[in-house]
Amino acid sequence: MRRDETTADVWLPIPAAEIEGLPEPGTSGLNYQFWDGGPDFPADPARCAFYVVPYMKGTEIAVRPLAAMTSVRAVQTLSAGIDHVTPGITSLRPGVALCNAKGVHEASTAELTLALILASLRGIPGFVRGQDAEEWRAGFYPALADKSVLIVGYGSIGAAIEDRLAPFECARVARVARSARTTARGQVHALTELPALLPEADVVVLSTPLTPGTRHLADAGFLARMKDGALLVNVARGPVVDTAALLKEVESGRITAALDVTDPEPLPVGHPLWHAPGVLISPHVGGSTSAFMPRAKRLIAGQLRRLVAGEELTNVLLTTG
Repeated sequence: MRRDETTADVWLPIPAAEIEGLPEPGTSGLNYQFWDGGPDFPADPARCAFYVVPYMKGTEIAVRPLAAMTSVRAVQTLSAGIDHVTPGITSLRPGVALCNAKGVHEASTAELTLALILASLRGIPGFVRGQDAEEWRAGFYPALADKSVLIVGYGSIGAAIEDRLAPFECARVARVARSARTTARGQVHALTELPALLPEADVVVLSTPLTPGTRHLADAGFLARMKDGALLVNVARGPVVDTAALLKEVESGRITAALDVTDPEPLPVGHPLWHAPGVLISPHVGGSTSAFMPRAKRLIAGQLRRLVAGEELTNVLLTTG
């Protein structure tokens, strides 16, 4: 946007006064409106040029203003995934950029992934229950050292997970993405090679986006190919795993699971996953850490500076046509 263009609104889920480095309102051609998903819109959606989607408020809120945003140029999520926004994309005019929050969540999600792996292997949930019951639960537990790890979904988060696996002396880290390529750490296998790789892995980490092609990727056939005693870790999206198929496997005791995301989500009271044997659940907190807000603010400010300067936005996953 050039300075001589008509003033337009930017909808932010964080008050503009709390974000350093934003283009000056008025002189930049931008007016800042605060909306974090409340029932009332802060202004006419038709004047919005740049929409930052409220974080972790769900699809219904994320897409609610989209049909009325007839002048919007970019939709910016504060999450790595965009599946909560894609249902509203068809209501947007052509040429709208949909951007994700690459660079915001990698460190936090990778940290939690390692925490879930280590807690599951080393029996931490059992130790906590033992402490509550004043029981000394000594014994031998699996280590991450010498284990084979398979990362399914080798984007920026998958790479960050491998970075943090490096000191743990794993026997092997295998990588899978939609298409094959070579990285500094080694070969990335195509998704078509997954069936042959699953039986070799002690730990399978899911960090793939949710798309029509990855919905129920971890189905009954996928889970059956995992070796006996293997651990499934899902830090992607709940529907990447077929919950019914997973329940059959964990209830048999053949595999275990650590899930930051579930399907359904939030997991309702009484759902069998809560008490399934060998299952550790965290409440979708992969990106919800102290690292989120400073990185989200830097992303927003940088994107808006590019918008004002007429430069290309970063993290563009698709442009409406």
